[in-house]
Amino acid sequence: MSTSNLHVYVMAAPLLTAFFVNLVGRVSKAWIAPLTLGCLAFSSAASIIVLGRVMAYGGFSYTVGNWQAPYGIELVVDHLSAVMLVLISVVAFIATMSALKSTSQELPDQEYLFFTLYLILIAGLLGLVLTADAFNLYVLLEITSITTYGLIAMGKGRAPLASFNYIIMGSIGASFYLLGVGYLYLMTGSLNMADIAQILPTIGGGAAIATALAFMLVGLWVKMAFFPLHGWLPNAYSLAPTGAAILVAPLMTKVTIYLMVRVMFTIFSVDLLFLQNPAVQNGIVWAAALAIICASSLALAQRDLKRMLTYIIVAEVGYMVGGVWLANSTGMTGAILHIVNDALMTLCLFLAIAAILYRLGSVEFDSLQGIYRKMPITMAAFTVGAFAMIGIPPTAGFFSKWYLLLGGIEAGQWGYVVALLFSSLVNAVLFFRIIEIGYFHKDGEHHGHEKLAEAPLSMQIPLLISATALIVIGLGSGPLVEKIIKLALPVGF
Repeated sequence: MSTSNLHVYVMAAPLLTAFFVNLVGRVSKAWIAPLTLGCLAFSSAASIIVLGRVMAYGGFSYTVGNWQAPYGIELVVDHLSAVMLVLISVVAFIATMSALKSTSQELPDQEYLFFTLYLILIAGLLGLVLTADAFNLYVLLEITSITTYGLIAMGKGRAPLASFNYIIMGSIGASFYLLGVGYLYLMTGSLNMADIAQILPTIGGGAAIATALAFMLVGLWVKMAFFPLHGWLPNAYSLAPTGAAILVAPLMTKVTIYLMVRVMFTIFSVDLLFLQNPAVQNGIVWAAALAIICASSLALAQRDLKRMLTYIIVAEVGYMVGGVWLANSTGMTGAILHIVNDALMTLCLFLAIAAILYRLGSVEFDSLQGIYRKMPITMAAFTVGAFAMIGIPPTAGFFSKWYLLLGGIEAGQWGYVVALLFSSLVNAVLFFRIIEIGYFHKDGEHHGHEKLAEAPLSMQIPLLISATALIVIGLGSGPLVEKIIKLALPVGF
């Protein structure tokens, strides 16, 4: 089945459309929405077909330009990358419906520039998921980072400064990753992940291999904002234009966690990762537990909804890093399921924020008084997203947290288990505080009936789709885990 090029078209569609958006969008704004939505609808449909094909016939690899690996660039489509292709293209499609409206309000006359970068970012994310080449991964990581820097810098106020901060941290992360790849290339003479994995056991150099792994992991941890390397994220995400935040917040950290899983289990062996260095494995799980507790505590101190969510994202990164490093299949199942669930939960909450910002212009806690009466549909969807983030059944968030908890108990990692429970309690406090302000506090300006002021339909529809998805995926967690996630686990689990 490897003759089909459909997975390449999934990635190529947004890249080619970016070119046309830049050209045609300058002349007429009217073209931007159909071009952007059209190409993402195509990518979403194509990625679902690719996933169906992988489930029916198994994974396959594809060499670009017919140069055979390890010399050519190889793309690998297995269960895990197929799931990620669907996740990225569908989340991007839903986010774009809302982003079009936010961007026309916040960045009038710059839409064509914004959506050019936006589509290149999506193409980069899709490429990251497919590549099986360690250096190519670095190149694509930089494409996604550079477009993200540009998108964030288009924001108002201190956004360019936040973007500059991100550039500094992102460049340090990329340098670490590239150093690790350099070490591996010196030892093996290859950049193809599967090829490196075959060569490593045949050579000595335990310390050099461990150094390469450490460099690559630290590089990816900076990129995914794993506490305490998270300093760039809260400002970058909260000051970015709303349209950029809706896309970047759900996808960027989750794709980087996928990359960590890919690098760990495609290049290095389970034996090297977990069995030879139990102290390191144990230490990383404790670091994840600390990350969850610290980031959740920082979220408590915020007085702005968008900023509060950025700290919750940092805590969620700790969930997934810890789940991967528990070194058992329950934890790994939880981590991979949580990549999917967290992307959708974050999408739902950021879409709600976009709708509130569009109408009220602020998401400071004080400005949310009486918002349940003004924007009932938006806030109903927001409440579903909040319940998923807390982990209330039957929303999707409950099931991945359940697997992570079971994995922690199975591994005897009680610190991690306590951190998960603590984080869920903090999330409950955070979101119930917002529900209280929005529902029970009267808005001083309007006594009696507040005026209805819902966001436009093009912002409500994606929000309702994402909220519905959280419940549907929650209820369908059993089949999802058995049919897809269990098959997507790395070899050795």
